[in-house]
Amino acid sequence: MKSHGIIFLEKREMLIKTNISNKNDVINVLGQPHVKSIKDNNTWFYIERTKTRGGIHKLGKDVFLNNNVLVVKFNKLGVLEEKLFYDKNKMNDHNFSKEVTDNVVTRGTFLDSFLSSLRNKMRANSPRK
Repeated sequence: MKSHGIIFLEKREMLIKTNISNKNDVINVLGQPHVKSIKDNNTWFYIERTKTRGGIHKLGKDVFLNNNVLVVKFNKLGVLEEKLFYDKNKMNDHNFSKEVTDNVVTRGTFLDSFLSSLRNKMRANSPRK
């Protein structure tokens, strides 16, 4: 089993209370946040991810036991204003388009463009008759 982030995040999350706990309380229970929001310094993110080997029906591929994210938001005074807990069942699945856009620049292979460039340089540097 492989773990990343804060273990037992769901149980630890219950130890902090909105409108009561402050930033120091959260750090004492959860430690420093993995990520702070780019927009404001008062939104923190904590992550717990646990993987294990799947059984025969998963052909031994890794399976997520936990994929939890805790978002905590503080007010201007540093008091916990809101906490949002997401587990793997609440995560959204995103479907991406399978269409491929043709790109004129990358049509040829790397080797084609390299040899073409080399050929052009050799022509430019060759002595003229």
